[in-house]
Amino acid sequence: MFKQILPLVVLSSLVVGCTASPTGRNQVLLYSSGDMTQLGAQSFDQIKQQEKINTDPKLNNYVQCIADTLTHYVDQPTNWDVVIFDSPQVNAFALPGGHIGVYTGLLKVAKTPSQLAAVMGHEIVHVTAKHSNERLSQSKITNLGLQVSDYALQNQAYKETAMQALGLGLQYGVVLPYGRTQESEADIVGLELMAKAGFDPEESVALWQNMAAASNGKQPPELLSTHPSHDTRIKDLRKAIAKLPAEYRQHKELSCQY
Repeated sequence: MFKQILPLVVLSSLVVGCTASPTGRNQVLLYSSGDMTQLGAQSFDQIKQQEKINTDPKLNNYVQCIADTLTHYVDQPTNWDVVIFDSPQVNAFALPGGHIGVYTGLLKVAKTPSQLAAVMGHEIVHVTAKHSNERLSQSKITNLGLQVSDYALQNQAYKETAMQALGLGLQYGVVLPYGRTQESEADIVGLELMAKAGFDPEESVALWQNMAAASNGKQPPELLSTHPSHDTRIKDLRKAIAKLPAEYRQHKELSCQY
C-alpha cells in the first residue's frame, strides 16, 4: 500500500511556488528565478551560435529603440540583450534573464514600429509573466503524472491502451490549451505594455491581419494548436483595446524609425 501511494506523495510535494499571473490566473512554478535566468542565457548563447546575426546599424538601432521603449515600463529584468537574426522566419522571442531575438523575416509583416512593438511586447510578457517557468513546471508535473499512472496500471491487462489514451488526453486537454492560455495572456498584457509605452494599440490588430494574410490559410485548427487562431486574437485584441484607459489609446510620437 505504501508503495502505491508513494508516487502520489512525490507528485504532491512538487506542487509548490503557487503564484498568480498578471491577469490573476493561478500558476505553479517549480523553478527558481536563478534557474530560469541560467536556462535563458544558455539558450540565447546557443541560438547566437547557430543563427546569423544581423549587424546593420540602422536596423539594430530601430529594433533596440523599440525594445528600450517597452522595457522602460518593465520592472524585471532591467538590462535586456537584443539581437537581430538574419532569417526568413516571421518570428521573435524573449527568454528569461532579459534576452530578445528578432528575425528579419518578421519585419516584412510587422511593417510599422507599433506593429513590431506588439510582437516584442507580447514576447517580453512571456518573460515577465514567467510563462517559461510555468510551462517547464507543467511539463514536469505531467511527466510525473504519467509515471504515476504507469506504476498504478502495471498489473492491468489494458495498461498500454490506457496509457495511450491518457497521453492523448493530456496533450489535447492540458498541454495545448495551456499554451493557448499563455499566448492570449501575452497578447492582452503585451497590448497594455505597448500602449503604456506610447505605441498605437490599434496596430496590434493590423499586425495580426498581416499575419493572417502572410500565412495563406496554413494555420492549423485552433483545437490542435498551442496558439489562438488569427481571428480569435484579432477579436480579443479589439475587445481589450476598447477597455484600455483613454490615455493609453492616445499614442505618442516616438523616435523609433527605420
